[in-house]
Amino acid sequence: MKIAVYGRQFNDPVVIPYIQQVFDNLVQHGVEIYVHPQLYGFLQENIKTDKYTVLENTDNLKGFIDLFLTLGGDGTLLDMVAVINDSGIPVIGINFGRLGFLASINKNDIDAAIYAVVNKQFSLDSRELLCIDSEQDIFGKDNFALNDITIHKRDDAAMITTHVFLNKEFLNSYWGDGIIISTSTGSTAYSLSCGGPIIFPESNSIVLTPNAPHNLNVRPIVLPDSSVLAFDVECRSNNYLISCDSRTAIIDKTMRFEVSKAGFSLNLIRLNNESYLSTLRNKLLWGLDVRNY
Repeated sequence: MKIAVYGRQFNDPVVIPYIQQVFDNLVQHGVEIYVHPQLYGFLQENIKTDKYTVLENTDNLKGFIDLFLTLGGDGTLLDMVAVINDSGIPVIGINFGRLGFLASINKNDIDAAIYAVVNKQFSLDSRELLCIDSEQDIFGKDNFALNDITIHKRDDAAMITTHVFLNKEFLNSYWGDGIIISTSTGSTAYSLSCGGPIIFPESNSIVLTPNAPHNLNVRPIVLPDSSVLAFDVECRSNNYLISCDSRTAIIDKTMRFEVSKAGFSLNLIRLNNESYLSTLRNKLLWGLDVRNY
């Protein structure tokens, strides 16, 4: 089995023993290990093994790499999506961050998780993505998002007005800090913190969540994932922000954006002892009301 490992540079020395444990387990199971160049320098200085190969070319991974393993939090896994692109290569994340909805493997469960992966004791959870298009090619070939696409004012700017069209028909104008277009996967991220609903991955839905709307009667709206949304933005300041997961661009002119379902999905690995409901309960601490203790 060929497993590629992806991660950022780690500043916290506490995670080093866990990363060592990951590589020791992969070597023990006879895995052919490949390392993304971004992680290579860190490994050289901190990890006691040389039984891996650096991925020199990340453009042609389909049919070569069996799966990707990310080390970090949800943000690291979101970065990984741009590397995987439309290859369909499955990905699993070991959580060294905080909440970990996507990178759901606890660092204390590394041994069991790698054993399950190597022995193919898992299923694939297909997750939809969104793509954004505009007259100006803002994000290049990385114009897709697993979590959300957001339009947001600058920190020191006045509120912006976002005119939204649904399938070419005018939907509404939103005055406020911005608007979040979220997939079902991203419904437990930024959208949730702004009052959006939790959407099950199988719902084939996207959610439009206003961020700090000026009108209190404006609420999130759930739409079918076949929807095509268009956005025209007005702002009194010189510019505003567009983000596509962790990638952000500053827009300094009038422009129309179109958001729709991407033409491919991401395969998240779900171990046989996991479920979406168990992840929700564990991460959101459902049932752990301190009044019961």
